[in-house]
Amino acid sequence: MIDQLRELEDVKSAAAAKQARIAVAYELAARQEQAEAGVPADELGAGVGAEIALARRESPSRGARLLGLGKALVEMPHTFAALESGQLNEWRATLVVKETACLAVEDRAAVDEELAADSGSLAGRGDRAIIAAVRAAAYRRDPHSVARRASHAVNERTITLRPAPDTMTRLTALLPVAEGVAAYAALTRHADALKSSGEERSKGAIMADELVERVTGTPGGYTGIDLQLVMTDRTLFQGDSEPARLTGYGIVPGEWARKAIRGELMADAGPPPSADDTGLQVWLRRLYTAPASGELVGMDSKARLFPAGLRRFIQVRDDTCRAPYCDAPIRHLDHIIPWHHDGPTTSTNGQGLCEACNHTKETPGWAAKTVTRPGQRHSVETRTPTGHTYRSTAPPLPGTASQLINRVAIAAEDWQRDHHLRRRRTKAERRLQFQQAVLW
Repeated sequence: MIDQLRELEDVKSAAAAKQARIAVAYELAARQEQAEAGVPADELGAGVGAEIALARRESPSRGARLLGLGKALVEMPHTFAALESGQLNEWRATLVVKETACLAVEDRAAVDEELAADSGSLAGRGDRAIIAAVRAAAYRRDPHSVARRASHAVNERTITLRPAPDTMTRLTALLPVAEGVAAYAALTRHADALKSSGEERSKGAIMADELVERVTGTPGGYTGIDLQLVMTDRTLFQGDSEPARLTGYGIVPGEWARKAIRGELMADAGPPPSADDTGLQVWLRRLYTAPASGELVGMDSKARLFPAGLRRFIQVRDDTCRAPYCDAPIRHLDHIIPWHHDGPTTSTNGQGLCEACNHTKETPGWAAKTVTRPGQRHSVETRTPTGHTYRSTAPPLPGTASQLINRVAIAAEDWQRDHHLRRRRTKAERRLQFQQAVLW
């Protein structure tokens, strides 16, 4: 069985290499087709990466990285051969490409030849060892390019927020090394001082609480912020176990949601603050959903101002980007049928998209339409320039009678279509076999 596991791992690496080669070939063919169609030179290749990502069941925003990996591997034959033979997996081949991205093509090829990953020099090495070896080789070839990349990296400083298990999140800061070390040292000194005075919280908890208070100016950290916490009236008033949904995070337990609106989330970590200390203001907005499908059909009359009310309606309904396989935060509200094509400004013709997916949808050859059926939640079908279609359905709101109703219906429809195609292929194959038998 161990041998089978190794063989399957080799197959995965070989398949990744084949996908990279196909992606590069498709991008070249698409560019030629677009050029023949009169597309301006600076727009050639638009939307190609998104198509590649969707075909690989990835978010369209990852398409550029997948295509870039394929292009770089073609320019690094030794690394490509190592991937193809199973000496490297796709992730470690990506690390090699990433660390040589700042080099010119000829220097990248020289680093590739120096490491000769296909000869086994990187076999058995971990991620850090591979990164260190590639960085050293890259610096020897072109130290100025590596130094320039380091100096430009300061412009990429940013803050990100990602969900974590058990109603937690990971707030990550990408900072220049001096600033990051200084911030961590300041939080550490503060925690050490409190621990020495008898503070019972852990050092990590003290540092986290201090960070939130310094950034927000509030001990609780969320006063005056619209959290968009969606729950049923039964969960709110009757202690029902139906979970709630926090926009930007996902599903949370009902008990956690009730504590959130009462300002008691930190009660387990220490004495609960009084209402006067938190200054917490809770506003309730009523949502109306269809009993069977959970489709959002209305909001409280106070929230119906256009466009603010409609914008809030779509954000609550869609929760995250509606592009297939993408769950990035909503940044743009999009007309499914474009406004300049007489698409109405309605909830049915609206969807929430991230910035990258919205720009992709506007490239030539892409189209979308609403395909919602009675009794099902809002669904959008996206059609790519190659004619492939992908469907996304709005997530179920808390309290939906059956959260699988749309998924089951769509899966059944897809199965019936695929079954019909298989039957047609089977009949054609039998007919061909009969003809070949007769000729023989």
